[in-house]
Amino acid sequence: MKQVSKLLSAIFLAATLISVVGCASTPQKEGTAEYIDDSVITTKVKAAIFNEPTLKVAEINVETFKGVVQLSGFVNSQGDINKAVAVARGVRGVISVKNDMRLK
Repeated sequence: MKQVSKLLSAIFLAATLISVVGCASTPQKEGTAEYIDDSVITTKVKAAIFNEPTLKVAEINVETFKGVVQLSGFVNSQGDINKAVAVARGVRGVISVKNDMRLK
């Protein structure tokens, strides 16, 4: 009976460790909390760009991974690129900004 109890305890412990490790982040994947934080940052950056009257939010795509914001899309001028990068950098939680925007 003690061996069965030890075996069940070992199986439970192994299952618990596997589930905890499965939720951890890796360099290529995010954990659940990081994903939520990144989606909040993305939303804040999109809102900041939307609230900037000189920028057209429909032309700028925003993606975030571990606090690094990537801006892409096609804009009218270098000034729009510079402004979008500056706006994104000003959002709380943004670690850095990658600019992949192109001129039309």
